[in-house]
Amino acid sequence: MAKQDYYQTLNVKRDASEKEIKQAYRRLARQYHPDVNPGDAAAEQKFKEISEAYEVLGNAESRTKYDRFGHQAFDTSGGGFGGFHTGNIRDIFGSGGGFTEGFGTIFDDLFAGGGGGRAGPMPQRGQDVEQTLEIPFEDALRGTTTRVKLTHRDGSVERRQIKIPPGVDTGSKIRIAGKGTAGTAGAPPGDLYVVIRVKPHAYFERRGSDIECEVPVTLAEAMLGAKIEVPTIDGPTSMTLPPGTQNGRRFRLRGKGAPNRQGNERGNQYVRVHVVLPETLDDRSRELLEEFSARNPMQPRAKGW
Repeated sequence: MAKQDYYQTLNVKRDASEKEIKQAYRRLARQYHPDVNPGDAAAEQKFKEISEAYEVLGNAESRTKYDRFGHQAFDTSGGGFGGFHTGNIRDIFGSGGGFTEGFGTIFDDLFAGGGGGRAGPMPQRGQDVEQTLEIPFEDALRGTTTRVKLTHRDGSVERRQIKIPPGVDTGSKIRIAGKGTAGTAGAPPGDLYVVIRVKPHAYFERRGSDIECEVPVTLAEAMLGAKIEVPTIDGPTSMTLPPGTQNGRRFRLRGKGAPNRQGNERGNQYVRVHVVLPETLDDRSRELLEEFSARNPMQPRAKGW
């Protein structure tokens, strides 16, 4: 029976790159390996055909011969292709103690635990680990350097100094390479991610890169206008209230918000005015307010709700 074209066997074009051929072989080998299809004679035969095709097309010299002469280039009677061997397979999957006898052991490292168990476990990178760190609101915006206690899964404790960049927020992660769980069979360890949790502030609230706060003002300041002092993360700054400022009005302080992670731009701060009224009035104050009301008649509910 005539052999199928090797390119068709691997389902690749004749001008496929070495990388594409390797990827096609890996995909098909995983699909038809006898360990994945125990007792399936058709899958085993397909696996042998795939392996034979890659043995030829996966080598530049033998591929050139095949492209010129086809299967005749490897006629065993002429001393050509002598059957499948493992040189190229090691290059793809890594070598191990299972490469000794035929197709059944070629993928022991790849399918560890699924076959005869003759090879050790495949190297596997360690898992990443997360640990929460709570920091003050100001440190999250300004950035800081702090010492943290890292508790590893084996119970060991390590104290390490880490740099927290400006602009982090709750949920931000700082990566510490190689401090996760250990890898297996010589593989590298995972990473540790410090997850930031920002403590609530007494009067600042963060909305993305913007900051909001509420500032109390007197009735006179709101009505007559005033220059007042308001807090920012950079320290107190002055802000002008125009006459007739309404309760709840928001003012923007440009560039006084949170910095971005690159540190080259900042959001804004929004100051919400809260007019505080006196709870009690003396007789003279009441007379003045009554006179004021008479001189400034208003009907704020005339248009309904």
